[in-house]
Amino acid sequence: MLNYTTKEIKERSALVVNPAKTCQPIGAMYAALGINKCLPHSHGSQGCCSYHRMHLTRHFRDPIVASTSSFTEGACVFGGKSNLSKGLETVFELYNPDIVAVNTTCLSETIGDDLTEIIKSTNLPEDKVVIYANTPSYVGSHVTGFSNMTKAMVSHLAKKERDVPSNTINIIPGYVEPSDMGEIRRMLKLLDIPSIMFPDTSGVVNAPNKGKYEMYPEGGVTIEELKATGDSKATVALGSFSSKEAAYELEKRFDIPPHILKLPIGIKATDEFLMSLLSLTGDVFIPEELEIERGQLLDVMIDVHHHYHGKKVALFGDPDIMIALTEFVIDLGMIPKYVITGTPGKEFERTIKGMFEKADLKECVVKAEADLMTLHQLIKNESVDLLIGNTYGKYIARAEDIPLVRVGFPILDRVGHSYFPTVGYKGALRLIEKISTAILDKYDETCPEEDFELVM
Repeated sequence: MLNYTTKEIKERSALVVNPAKTCQPIGAMYAALGINKCLPHSHGSQGCCSYHRMHLTRHFRDPIVASTSSFTEGACVFGGKSNLSKGLETVFELYNPDIVAVNTTCLSETIGDDLTEIIKSTNLPEDKVVIYANTPSYVGSHVTGFSNMTKAMVSHLAKKERDVPSNTINIIPGYVEPSDMGEIRRMLKLLDIPSIMFPDTSGVVNAPNKGKYEMYPEGGVTIEELKATGDSKATVALGSFSSKEAAYELEKRFDIPPHILKLPIGIKATDEFLMSLLSLTGDVFIPEELEIERGQLLDVMIDVHHHYHGKKVALFGDPDIMIALTEFVIDLGMIPKYVITGTPGKEFERTIKGMFEKADLKECVVKAEADLMTLHQLIKNESVDLLIGNTYGKYIARAEDIPLVRVGFPILDRVGHSYFPTVGYKGALRLIEKISTAILDKYDETCPEEDFELVM
């Protein structure tokens, strides 16, 4: 399908070919699903909402529910006030959520609908809550949308009701899988640290099949927990691009100190996450269970390092995941030849270049706000041994005969990502298994018969 991609790379300022991102409302909708008994609401046309729901449903293989303002020609001309007001009243009457999280779209942002005024003038039930975030698709990416909706949770709901902060720590997990959020919560439980994690999609988009449809599964952070975030003693934000804005909002409004960390993907980032938590609590105790998991990870890294050491890898996807993954593959002795994200941000390039310099890696390329055509052209000029990214990388993998390890969003052609984490020591073990398996499978397929070994 991509056999005719040229090797010659030309700068394109007004054309994106095969984008390495999707639009803000998808990220905002995913964040909203991390609130217990929340119904996301897309303020725009039916087509926008249908696309966002479809994409999330295909990734999680779980029905994603959301409502829409259903813009038609009239709303395009006169604005969507009546659509949103009537829509919210109908949603609470028919579907009875505890909270509705409204995200805007290109159309409503271009029109300039004033959501604050519209929601204030809408006749809402007294015990119900509406929050909103501005998420135009023509700015940023789905990661930006996730960040904006997470910040909206703070700006609309967080309160300070105590003179002295509680011992609770706010955890903002970033744009990761529900399995990752569950793993982060498990590590917090092992450390015996009281926390509020928001958003939390574990138990929502990977809820069990109980034989009966539940529109609002048991998972998700509650409204009361979100209100209590204003009384916490600290905020740990995992992933700068998706989490820091909410952390800074808590600092601005309630003077809660923010701690911005990488996603805990790989041994170094997980160590940093756990040590930061211990420094906040004043504890020095690491549970034996986590020590065992770390030791097992180190054992595997040593046992199979010859499978991947020195291999060149291309990585693409969300910036927070790419930053943590790049650090991890360097720790494994791999060479991150190309690292790209579709999300804008010079911070991404500075961070990755810093890793290259620290590891004394020459001729490695990093690009923010790039697309998959650029990545493909880079690979055509100098190939790699492995490709790591989402499902859209399979076309490059097929065209260039390179193994693909699927990580990130979206994954539309494999299962397991919703249930098996990539964060923490256990997640790093899984990543090594996937990387090693992909490389060895490729070797078994292509090696001469005399090199086809039983033990590798």
